[in-house]
This record gives sequence, structure tokens and C-alpha cells, in this order.
Amino acid sequence: MVTKEVLVKNSTGLHARPATLLVKKASSFKSDISIEFNGKKANVKSLIGVLSLGVTKDANIKVIASGDDETLAAEEIVKLVESLEE
Repeated sequence: MVTKEVLVKNSTGLHARPATLLVKKASSFKSDISIEFNGKKANVKSLIGVLSLGVTKDANIKVIASGDDETLAAEEIVKLVESLEE
């Protein structure tokens, strides 16, 4: 299992478009990937799950990946979240 923390810099947090991009990226990996925010956890491969967390701008989230490609999966998700600046 790989765990990484990342700061959400996107002005709208992880809503609609950014969440859709995350789900698409996460779905390309075999590993189980989830994010944790405010004590709640959601599967990143589920758009409803990601949206239900209500992640806002400047929030610190935890990316957790476990599986065959967990290291790459965690790194790519963190990279994507960091690139979502608007």
C-alpha cells in the first residue's frame, strides 16, 4: 500500500471537471485507489464517491493505492491533482 498527501490548488476543489479527470486517470490502473478527506474515504474510480467528499480549494487530501501498480498509480494521481490549477 502506498499513501501520499497532496494539496488541492484548483479553485473549485475536486468538483465536476477535475473529478471526472481523476476518475478517468484512476480507471487506467489495476490498483485500488482511494482518497481520504475530513475523515471520509472514497474510491477514486467512482465519480459520485469523489464528489461526495466535497474536497475544496487548499484542502490536503490523502491518496491511497494498493495493488500491482500502486506506486505508479499514487504518483500519477498526485501529479494530476497538482496540475489542476485554474
